[in-house]
Amino acid sequence: MKIVSVKQLEIPDIQVIRYARFCDHRGYFTEHFRKSEFQLNALTSFLKDVDFLQTNESFSRAGTVRGLHFQWNPYVGKLVRTLHGHMIDLALDIRKGSPTFGKIMAYDMPARSNQDFSEWIWIPVGFAHGNLFLEDTAIEYFCSGEYNPTSEAGISPFAVDLDWSLCDQRLKEIFQRIAPSTALISAKDKAGLSLAAWEDDKRSGNFIYQGGDRAVRVLHHLEP
Repeated sequence: MKIVSVKQLEIPDIQVIRYARFCDHRGYFTEHFRKSEFQLNALTSFLKDVDFLQTNESFSRAGTVRGLHFQWNPYVGKLVRTLHGHMIDLALDIRKGSPTFGKIMAYDMPARSNQDFSEWIWIPVGFAHGNLFLEDTAIEYFCSGEYNPTSEAGISPFAVDLDWSLCDQRLKEIFQRIAPSTALISAKDKAGLSLAAWEDDKRSGNFIYQGGDRAVRVLHHLEP
């Protein structure tokens, strides 16, 4: 695996890892994951202690909205990439006490076969995650915890109290143009909590901002 660059986004905990593709007249080859590279490369030091336990793949029709999802017991960080199509990835800070609590950001992740690179986006614990798909799209994501349906919740991507001030304006406008009228969203996601309702929910105490490298305090005694 050849990591080309790593960049922090508007919320610095969200990071994009760009890795090389080796292209010629036939197409390209890429090594998109190597555990030792993530653990030892100084650019990806934030992943050195992360153990990925589950890998998921999903396909979504153009116009689909998913999210905003998160889980505890166990906590789950996600490493996400677009296999084909065009995804806009969404991340919302739900860490109580965080300077960016309640702020949502977006990152544009089209998959283009003629590029000499591709990208992962890292969504760490403490963020609700979602997507908007502009084309028929398949994505893959590595998870640092196994799925537990009894310890998950969601915030509606349409909640009026989300703070979009850090979001790329172009991507915000795309979301606001497409998402509110789409029929391609689950009833569960559409009926997700508002930010205020989540903040008042005792389960929100599972995500407490600590600052530095330890951004979320693990509180095993809280009720699911």
